[in-house]
Amino acid sequence: MLGALLVASPLLPAPAASANDGPEVSVQVAQLLEEVSKATVTYQRGLQASVAERARLDQLQWQLADRRREMRRMHDKLGAVARAQYRSGGNLAPTLELMFASDPEELLRGQRLYAKATATVNRLLEEAGEAEHLTSVAEEKAREAWYRLDARTAELAQIKRGIETKLDAARWSLQAQADRSAASGQCSGSVPLPQTDFPEGSAWVTPVQRYTLSAGFDSAGTRWANRHTGQDFAVGIGSPVRSIGAGRVVSVSCGGGFGMQVVVQHNDGWYSQYAHLASVTVDQGDRVRTGQWLGQAGTTGNSTGPHLHFEVRLTPDFGSAVDPVSWLRNRGVWL
Repeated sequence: MLGALLVASPLLPAPAASANDGPEVSVQVAQLLEEVSKATVTYQRGLQASVAERARLDQLQWQLADRRREMRRMHDKLGAVARAQYRSGGNLAPTLELMFASDPEELLRGQRLYAKATATVNRLLEEAGEAEHLTSVAEEKAREAWYRLDARTAELAQIKRGIETKLDAARWSLQAQADRSAASGQCSGSVPLPQTDFPEGSAWVTPVQRYTLSAGFDSAGTRWANRHTGQDFAVGIGSPVRSIGAGRVVSVSCGGGFGMQVVVQHNDGWYSQYAHLASVTVDQGDRVRTGQWLGQAGTTGNSTGPHLHFEVRLTPDFGSAVDPVSWLRNRGVWL
């Protein structure tokens, strides 16, 4: 879930109303949610790039260690050859052996083999040294790239935290405004929000996109008189709430146990209810399409924390609800 969830609690009072409260705070929350979403994606990509570069750096360091071990082995071999040559008298020994050798041809063959072996060792040593140098250069470049990526990732994390802090404050301003409307029983009017992400090819969708399921249908609880009449979705204040299907808005109201709520009649005759909102984006009588935003989630009315209370009903009235999870599942929507 993007951003911190704001949970209403006697131990955590909401901030006082801001002079900036008004319709624009709904737009601000929507914009900040979008910014947080984009910042999170950018941050995750940066983090993945940093991790990948760190893995590449580790691999190059292992290769460099192998190269250096190979160089040490070659130096040891070359040292052994040099010590053997020194003990035999250096370059004079082969000459003296040639002068006193009973079989000069055999001695010459040995010298040729010795010279060839020495040349081979020197060539391999030179190649290994070049490979070590190239690996060392690559390792240094990888280290510099990782440092840059790590610094950029830290910068992105700071930007993300800054946006989340602004979002946190804007959410509380939105909720304070919603609480005043719910207390007065008078909705402050719809606030249209820019929406571009309409689902395509689906007749039915979930009422929110990022959520955690909480209290279910027909469950017991201390916050309602009888059994629970809907399905709760734990979401952050200001999260877009959308119509599960096409239809017409038959009710927009504030106050009471459901707080700020919207009821939609769908084209097949069923009704859906969206309660405890912090703002509404539609008016009674509006036609809505599948996935269209109806408002923003909140914690108005009889609510212990930010969530959407969602019902599917036979009629627009309370008391006619059916299990919304099964209802949606029968229409191809799984929660």
